Amino acid sequence: MELPAPRTLLFGLPLLLLVAVAALEGGWLSRTRGYDWKAYWASLADAVGRNLVNQLLGGGVVGLLLLGVAQLRIAEIAMDRWWHWVLLFLGQEFCYYWMHRADHRIRWFWLNHSVHHSPNQYTLASAYRLGWTGTITAAAVCFAPLVWLGFPVVAVLGALALNLFYQFWLHTELIGTLPRPVEYVFNTPAHHRVHHGSNPEYLDCNYGGVLIVFDRLFGTLREEQAGVPIRYGLVEPVHGYNPVKIALHAWWKMFADLRQARGWGETVQVLLGPPGYRPGKDI
Repeated sequence: MELPAPRTLLFGLPLLLLVAVAALEGGWLSRTRGYDWKAYWASLADAVGRNLVNQLLGGGVVGLLLLGVAQLRIAEIAMDRWWHWVLLFLGQEFCYYWMHRADHRIRWFWLNHSVHHSPNQYTLASAYRLGWTGTITAAAVCFAPLVWLGFPVVAVLGALALNLFYQFWLHTELIGTLPRPVEYVFNTPAHHRVHHGSNPEYLDCNYGGVLIVFDRLFGTLREEQAGVPIRYGLVEPVHGYNPVKIALHAWWKMFADLRQARGWGETVQVLLGPPGYRPGKDI
């Protein structure tokens, strides 16, 4: 009997843990303030669909590019010193910040990332609703500089996986504001709730992964405002729980806008401009 592929185990075991914890949160909320179980199952279907798509596409564009960049690296970091890991962590956080910022400001990357922002209720299950087309939109190419500098591809992807795993606990309203030193340095549920707001006051902010310091450094930090409750979901909400619609809704809208585009200028703007751009209209 063949053993399960390591990639399948790496996906399946953490997902089962996250699903179980999210279900516990759902059970508690069902007894207190209400819980959207249909959204829970839609997020789970998204996670399963994503794994199937990734199995079909293999490493996708990101894997091929990072392996290609590895052939051009200017150094080779052996990861045999403690400070190598510190540098990788900080470098990964820096690249993640810019990848996440690009996810929100460049429509091509938003096509997939918008799936993560589609839940209209903010729960732990939202954390693993990440879309099916990430290997196509390939925002993770933002980590190529780390590979070019000499960090191993496996280490870079592993650091990204740990970053995403850390962010699971951020997706809840059950944890309030943490002590100020923690809030100053780290991404917390309070910071990430604001990031998921679709109110005009909360759009495009708090892009950090584990750390929030790059948001402070680059001026994208925003805190919840008194009297402005956070409205979760997208500016144009996705209604319904069909996982295919959730995964592809932004693609359908983009193709509709491409049909309306006149000339190369508007076509490029539809693909690479801000998500709010529409041909012939102001952003």
